[in-house]
Amino acid sequence: MKRKLLFLSLILIVGILLFLFWDLSLASYQYALSRRIPKVVAILLTGSAIGFSSLVFQTITNNRILTPSVLGLDSLYVFIQTTMIFLLGSQAIAKLDGRIGFLIAVGVMICFSVIILGWILKKVRGSIYLLLLVGIVTGTLFRSGSSFLQVIIDPNEFLILQGSMFASFNNINTGILVLAGVLMVGAIVIGFLKHQTMDVLALGRDSAINLGVNYNALTKQILLIVAILVSVSTALVGPITFLGVLVTNLAREYLKTHRHFHLLIGSMLVGCIALIFGQLLVEQVFHFNTPISVMINFIGGLYFIRLLLKESQL
Repeated sequence: MKRKLLFLSLILIVGILLFLFWDLSLASYQYALSRRIPKVVAILLTGSAIGFSSLVFQTITNNRILTPSVLGLDSLYVFIQTTMIFLLGSQAIAKLDGRIGFLIAVGVMICFSVIILGWILKKVRGSIYLLLLVGIVTGTLFRSGSSFLQVIIDPNEFLILQGSMFASFNNINTGILVLAGVLMVGAIVIGFLKHQTMDVLALGRDSAINLGVNYNALTKQILLIVAILVSVSTALVGPITFLGVLVTNLAREYLKTHRHFHLLIGSMLVGCIALIFGQLLVEQVFHFNTPISVMINFIGGLYFIRLLLKESQL
């Protein structure tokens, strides 16, 4: 198992070195590295956050296909961006400090998640499936609201809005990056300390309760960690829908283990590898003509269909 994780780490290191030093000239290497290093940090944070949150979310739902996107946070992010531009205008948003916009987006998404996790879970007595149903319905509501505002918004404003509707690592604010890094690393460390309990949780609700796990309390804690990671990563770079499904299932198939200590590390490594090589293709092969989210969603969507067909044959 250590060899497999070491192999993934080596692939990631190779990807980082290629990204940093590809087509680097002595005349402009300082400027190029000053642009590329923040991108690498953002990629590592985002890949780790999405890989970690997707795996633990699949653990508590006991489903390899579901990801935190069913909670509707991606749709909420697009709705927040659309509403801000619709009410304030793109010029006011451009003058706004990036950290303030980041905190507004993260704060709204986390508050929305806390309302769902706290109030709804209490009302439905810890039913995960009703929580997922509410998430799907609210996600549809936010998508519909975003579509309505985008139809009536000024066309010039809509062109600016499109930039925030797709994930991008091209303009990373270092001030936001530090704040996001603190939140992400803190949430991942707290969640990783529960990896042994997650092994028991993966056995199912009844088995976990019989083995002495406080199922409802642990589920709320993990969902809160998931909400923080998804909210911060989405506010940092934008929504990437199918990355979670892709990296967690690739990690499961490659590692072939049920221990969360290895699966969590593997999922984070695979997430970082997917993003670093994806961004390398975007910059060096497609020359910024294709957003990285389009590439990952295309590959992830095909893999998702494969998973559905595989599950239907079991």
